[in-house]
Amino acid sequence: MSNQRILALTLCLFALPALAAEAPMLKNDPKRPVADISRELGVTPDQFVTCFNDVHPVPQGQTPTKARERMNKSVLLPCLQQANPEITNDRLDQVMDKYRPKN
Repeated sequence: MSNQRILALTLCLFALPALAAEAPMLKNDPKRPVADISRELGVTPDQFVTCFNDVHPVPQGQTPTKARERMNKSVLLPCLQQANPEITNDRLDQVMDKYRPKN
């Protein structure tokens, strides 16, 4: 095996754990910082992603209507509270507003 192949293989092996350690990404809102939100809510990134899967965010750059916020929260809050009963409606609003994608 050539030195270049050995080097390439070594680099790949060192990169795999780093890639695997990344927080999951939301399929319906890929720019939302899952690791930051989940940490502030006291849930795992996987728990947050699972709960957020049935949420329907507005397109980036738009502000959700109150009706859309209520609908999404009726899905998100009870699911997150199963993972962490300490999460309140106000806390969820505070964290989600803090990390709402700007554009």
